[in-house]
Amino acid sequence: MASIACTPPVPAPQGAPGPGERARGALLGLAVGDALGAPAENMKPSEIRARWGRITGYVAERPAGTDDTEYAIFSGLLLARYGSGLTPARVEAAWHEWIADRDEGPFRGAGFSERGTLENLRRGLAAPISAQHRHAWSDGLAMRAAPHGVFAAGRPAEAARLAAIDGSVSHDGEGIYGGQAVAAGVAAAMAGAPPVSVVAAALAVVPDDSWTARSLRRALTAAHRGERAVRSAVVIGGYPWTDLAPEAVALAFGAYAAADGDFADAVLTAVNMGRDADTTAAVAGALAGATHGTAAIPADWAAAIGPARGTCLPAIAGHHVLEVADLLIRAAGARGRPEVPYRAHGAEDGAEDGAPAKARS
Repeated sequence: MASIACTPPVPAPQGAPGPGERARGALLGLAVGDALGAPAENMKPSEIRARWGRITGYVAERPAGTDDTEYAIFSGLLLARYGSGLTPARVEAAWHEWIADRDEGPFRGAGFSERGTLENLRRGLAAPISAQHRHAWSDGLAMRAAPHGVFAAGRPAEAARLAAIDGSVSHDGEGIYGGQAVAAGVAAAMAGAPPVSVVAAALAVVPDDSWTARSLRRALTAAHRGERAVRSAVVIGGYPWTDLAPEAVALAFGAYAAADGDFADAVLTAVNMGRDADTTAAVAGALAGATHGTAAIPADWAAAIGPARGTCLPAIAGHHVLEVADLLIRAAGARGRPEVPYRAHGAEDGAEDGAPAKARS
């Protein structure tokens, strides 16, 4: 297999989106997919059809991103701060500063992997021991991995490396592989790669004999036969948990491949397959948004996405995914730290050189 350490940019046709538009498309696409899929989370296709018919747009009165969007903002802001200098110690310190050590009452609105991670961090466990909980295989890293692909545009291997560092605090094994696949796919799409190359980039950064790789291959083999075939090829019948990283990532890539990268088709295919629909649609939206830019996202879908509400992560309230996309492009252009280090809302004064006020490295 050819090296994917760097994906040369595909010659841009007339009117092709530039890096900024692809970055904004990736993160806005993630938030749109998340908001579209949230009402269908943990549902079967038959249950979706019984309630809404086929979902073709927002079905919630006030559509908004869930923990998928807020954690993607969290990872994006962290990456904009440190760039390729990201380390497990810096990720761990950010989890403490922005989440674990904040006096904000009970933790709200995230999955089992995040809850397990926070319990371990609050007990004083450090990475990678903090990731030793029963849900280290979840899609919690995959849902926040797109910013790494935006930052490392055209460099899937670097995107996968950064995603693994991000995930070292919260995930292990298949949970890491799922995040790496998403980051690498977005990185390839950011360079203008066609969908077949985007998928190849994702497969190239995970072990060939992993559950993630096997699920991806099954989804892609079935993609030409459509939505039901992809779901049947990937989902483990009767298994109650829907946040399995190998399943969710394969469903997302399968939806993206079945739609040949078309944004609306990819996202709605992911939504209507049910299971962890907000995450699968968020990942499919990030891939398709990076492929085609913001212009591919229906205007009414895009207009519904406002600043994060902080429903899950109060420290993230007020940040918009488009702001994060712009920060990542600026940081990537500098290939280092951005000019103005990000400080989380409410962070203590006196943090030196943009480092977390409560760093424990």
